[in-house]
Amino acid sequence: MASAGSSPSVDMSAGTTEGTSQAPWQRAATGANLLSPDGELGVTIFEEMTTLALSTGAINLGQGFPDEDGPVEIKAAAQAAIAAGANQYAPGKGVPALREAIAAHQGRFYGLYPDPDTEVLVTTGATEAIAATLLAFIQPGDEVLTFEPFYDSYGAIIGMAGATHVTAPLLAPDFLPDLPALEEAFSSRTKIVLLNNPHNPTGAVFPENVLAKIVELAAKYGATIVSDEVYEHLTFGVPHIPVGSLPGAAERTITISSAGKTFSFTGWKIGWLSGPQHLVSAVRTVKQFLTYSSGTPFQSAIAVGLALPDDFYTGIATTLQRKRDILAEGLRAAGFGVYTPSGTYFINVDTAPLGIRDSVDLARRLPGLVGVAAIPVPVFCHPEGAERTRSLLRFAFCKKADVLEEAAARLATLKDRL
Repeated sequence: MASAGSSPSVDMSAGTTEGTSQAPWQRAATGANLLSPDGELGVTIFEEMTTLALSTGAINLGQGFPDEDGPVEIKAAAQAAIAAGANQYAPGKGVPALREAIAAHQGRFYGLYPDPDTEVLVTTGATEAIAATLLAFIQPGDEVLTFEPFYDSYGAIIGMAGATHVTAPLLAPDFLPDLPALEEAFSSRTKIVLLNNPHNPTGAVFPENVLAKIVELAAKYGATIVSDEVYEHLTFGVPHIPVGSLPGAAERTITISSAGKTFSFTGWKIGWLSGPQHLVSAVRTVKQFLTYSSGTPFQSAIAVGLALPDDFYTGIATTLQRKRDILAEGLRAAGFGVYTPSGTYFINVDTAPLGIRDSVDLARRLPGLVGVAAIPVPVFCHPEGAERTRSLLRFAFCKKADVLEEAAARLATLKDRL
């Protein structure tokens, strides 16, 4: 990751196979989180931390999924759909009720009015939406720009397409981009700007001036904006602004979201995207050769969820903010430097105040030390960015309040156990 005002970090591993037997997609997917010490493919840090949590009885705050189900009316709608026989393939672009509900949601919250027949596509989670979009628009020689740290699947998909992954840094303490460094990261080869807002793993919510700069630069270089907004309703005291709602953005932006984060049904894998017809049509062409369709009864159930009243949406953010604050208190008591997130359900801490500079090492020790598992932030970075974030840890707070209270109590004992 580039420092403020310096050249951006470029992942060259996706462009050449010289000196290695790994395919480009393998090397793009094997950063600090997948390579064993001898350079061979190993397990991901997520699998490693989960295994440690299970073997030690630790509370697993590494994995980002809730430990409670979502609204009962959505579950009841899925059960009713199954009983009614909605168990065969859905239309490739999604069941009409869900596409109409997605379009209505965009209009209700953001003043965006996509055509449900031509400008909305239902996908198998947001991950497929991202993969299908990147595969539709990039090829070897193109550059895809993301912020760093970045959600781990981005690098893998970029590598699978044979493109080059360029990053611009998000800087502590607020994890907002340095705008001159962001501008340096663009080039004539920038084909896609892949944005995650609210941002995982940092919890940043990008303000309008940052989003406007992205739109300006994308227009200057003829790039398409792909905006991953799965945490759109999980913000704390700040608004979520879809980049597609800004002037000059709509014609070049694909907006992606999903049911998993908003409704706490991560296992259903119902995602979607919206945007101008010519972009959505290209993505659909690729998507039909991936899953074609999935989750038929779940699709109609999520349509019910998208029509829930406003107090549901404000309520989930309020509840999650209380959970954030419970965990933050325990992390401060443990002696960490705490970066309070403005969105998502992740909180990042700095281990340096404890005299610990290697968060990967601490993450491996933490389950045994205090019975809590976390994820080191360097695994979300290329090597240069990993060095910058070397002392950062990410904790998930999308768990029951009593679980977080116990985790906070355990973490408060860390200083005495080091």
